[in-house]
Amino acid sequence: MNTTEIFLIAMTIIFTLPWLIWRLGRTDYYAPLVVVQIITGILLGPGILGKVFPDYYQFVFNPAVVQSLNGIAWWAVMLFVMIAGIELDLRKAWAHRRESGITAGLALGTPLLFGCGAAALMLGFDGWMGQQAQTWQFVVGVGMACAVTALPILILLMEKLDILRQPIGQRILRYASLDDIAIWGVLALILMDWERIGRQGAFLLAFAVAAWLFHKLMARLGERDRWYVALIWLAAVAFGADWAGLHFMVGAFLAGASMEAEWFDQEKMDLLRHHVLLVIMPVFFLSTGLRTNWDVGGAAVFIAAALLLVMSVSGKLLGVHLAGRILKWGPGEAGIIGWLLQTKALIMIIFANILLDKQIITSETFTALLLMAVASTMLTVPMVAPKLARLKSLILRSA
Repeated sequence: MNTTEIFLIAMTIIFTLPWLIWRLGRTDYYAPLVVVQIITGILLGPGILGKVFPDYYQFVFNPAVVQSLNGIAWWAVMLFVMIAGIELDLRKAWAHRRESGITAGLALGTPLLFGCGAAALMLGFDGWMGQQAQTWQFVVGVGMACAVTALPILILLMEKLDILRQPIGQRILRYASLDDIAIWGVLALILMDWERIGRQGAFLLAFAVAAWLFHKLMARLGERDRWYVALIWLAAVAFGADWAGLHFMVGAFLAGASMEAEWFDQEKMDLLRHHVLLVIMPVFFLSTGLRTNWDVGGAAVFIAAALLLVMSVSGKLLGVHLAGRILKWGPGEAGIIGWLLQTKALIMIIFANILLDKQIITSETFTALLLMAVASTMLTVPMVAPKLARLKSLILRSA
C-alpha cells in the first residue's frame, strides 16, 4: 500500500474505535467522547498496541503517516488554544476581583505547591526529568501541570451538567479564566531561553505593536472577514513565538487572548469549538498517544500517575475550600467548585506536550501526566452531579 492508503486506514481507526467504545460502552456519564478519544490514543500508542502487535503498529503508524498526522494535530490544537484565548473574559473577573482573585489564587497555588512536592520526589529516581531541563524547570513544570484547569473541557462538562449559563457556572468560568492566564504566563517563564532572550524580547515587543495594529484592522472589518483574518493572525503569531523559542502553542494562546470575544458571534464560536473537537482534535489525541512511553516500567508510570493525581485533586480541593472559608461560602459549595476546577484533560495534555517538546520532561513523565489528566477528568461528573442534585440552590448563587 502507498502512504495515502495507510494514512486513510489510520484516520479510519482514529474516528471509528473511540466512537464505538463511547457509544456501545455508554461511557458518557464518566467519560465523554473527548476522554475516550484520549484513552484510545494511549491504547494505540507504542506502549500498548506497539507491544502487542508490533508489526501492525509499524505498518500503520510508519514515519510518513505519523508526520502527516502531526501536521493535522498541530493545526487542530492551535485552533483549540486560540478559541480558549478568545473566550477568556477578564472584565467579569475584574468586576468581582476580590472573590475571583482569592479563589483563583488558592485554586492554582495550592495544587502547584503539592505538584512541586511530587516532582521533587520524582527527582529521586532516574528517567523522569528531560535532558534539556534545569531542576527548577522540571519541578515547576510538573507542579503547574497538577494545577491546570482545562477551561474548554470545563465548558463542555458544565454544559452537560446544565449549569454553564447559570450564575455558579459563570463564577467558575471567572476563576478558570484567571488561572488560564497564570498557566500560560508560567509556561512562558519556564520556556524562557536566556541565550535567546534578545529574540524573545524582540518577539514580545513586535507582538505588542502588531496586536495594536491588529485591533485597529479588526474594528474596521465585518464579521465574515474577521474569521479569516483571525486565522492569518493565528498562524503569524504562532510562527513568531516558535521562532523566538517560546513554542507555537504559546503563540496560539497569545493570538486568541489578543482578540475580543465581541468580534465574533457567540453561537458560531461555540460551533467552531465543537467542530474542531469533532473533525480534527481526534488526530491530536492519537498523536499524543503515540508519544507515550513505559520504559521505566509500567508499574512505575502508574505509581507516578497516582501520586500526581492525589496531589492534583487534593491540592485543588484544599485550595478552593480555603477560599470558601475566607469568602464564607455555604456548605457544599467549595466541593462542587473544587471538583469542577480540578478537570484537566486537554489543556494539561497540551501543556505536557510542550514540556516534552522542549525536553523538560521525559516521555515517561508525559505518560504519567496523561494518565493523571484522564483520571482527573473522569472523576468530575460522577463527583459533581450528586452534589448538585442535593444542593440545587447553589446553582443560582452569583457570588
